[in-house]
Amino acid sequence: MFTNFFYLLRRKKVPVSITEWMALIDALSRGFAFSSLDTFYYLARSILVKSEGYFDQYDSAFEEYFGGIETSERFRDEVLEWLKDPVNRIELTEDEVTRLGWSDFDYLTETHQQKMMELRERRDGEASTFDSYDVDPERIRFGGTSIYKSALQVAKERKFRNYRSDVVLDVRSFQTALKRLRRLSRIGPEDELDLDATIDHTCKNAGDLEFKWRRARKNAVKLLLFMDVGGSMSPYAKLCGRLFSAAHAATHFKDFKYYYFHNCIYDSVFEDIERNEVTNTSHLLNTLDSDHKVIFLGDACMGDEELTMKYGAIYYYERNEVPGIVWFQRISDHFKRVVWLNPEDLSEWNHPTIKMIRRIFPMFELTLEGLDAAISMLIARY
Repeated sequence: MFTNFFYLLRRKKVPVSITEWMALIDALSRGFAFSSLDTFYYLARSILVKSEGYFDQYDSAFEEYFGGIETSERFRDEVLEWLKDPVNRIELTEDEVTRLGWSDFDYLTETHQQKMMELRERRDGEASTFDSYDVDPERIRFGGTSIYKSALQVAKERKFRNYRSDVVLDVRSFQTALKRLRRLSRIGPEDELDLDATIDHTCKNAGDLEFKWRRARKNAVKLLLFMDVGGSMSPYAKLCGRLFSAAHAATHFKDFKYYYFHNCIYDSVFEDIERNEVTNTSHLLNTLDSDHKVIFLGDACMGDEELTMKYGAIYYYERNEVPGIVWFQRISDHFKRVVWLNPEDLSEWNHPTIKMIRRIFPMFELTLEGLDAAISMLIARY
């Protein structure tokens, strides 16, 4: 059933597995689609589509496969004609019709036309007393535009196009992305039972049990996060907070360190968001291994002098002897993998300091698509 739809989704790059497809078939066999194309649209999407990033491809495939299923004018006229004198119609007595409160088709048609004429007269005069979509007190809509849309209309709108890059990131999205940084290595003490080696040596000993141990596989990745706070970054505080929450809650990093700065990094970075606890930047470069994965989070937008000049720091007490751009270059030279995540829209990246920083670090938008590309660069082979 709908086998070609399955292959069409795969051609549209929607990662649908056989297991998911069989789950959909099972749901259909249980009648969960209720013989409704609209219900089938949402049922299939909820089962087959793993991420909002594939909604656009799903809509495209759905519209292409089911696009010919439309109620034609001719078919509708045939149904109306059948309703006037349907075949094998159940004949009811006058008493039964009265008790059911039914009206004949001609009466309903006449009533509908009368309602439409009244509606037009109201529109010619003052504003209609109906709702914005023209519903009379009996809750029957006449004229106007339906507030409900068919599955094909939703698919044709392709309103999910921007999910690929503009969807609002939540903590779960960040957690999923950061898990891709895992690089499992056998480190630490030999405290994990090596079952295969144990069985092998026991067999060689003619059944005499011999336990073999090995080091546990743990994530060897070390993550260093620098976050710009305050000023122009204030509107993005919640978004950046989600990234920090995801990284801080992760338990799979061998080492995770984070520091704050405002606009630009100078002689020092800060251990708290209030920028009270200070750590010397040179000390970091001298003590942290070069294999740390480094993520900068900021809009990279500041005064030119803050980035390029001695004593250009916005706060007079910093008195930076070395321009900020030199510190950025030193960080880039020390660590093997560094990326910059920018919450600003790509169309706003025309600022001079953004251009200068992009020459040092690869910069990505803080979106699903940008985050995925940044993580791919961090885990790329050297």
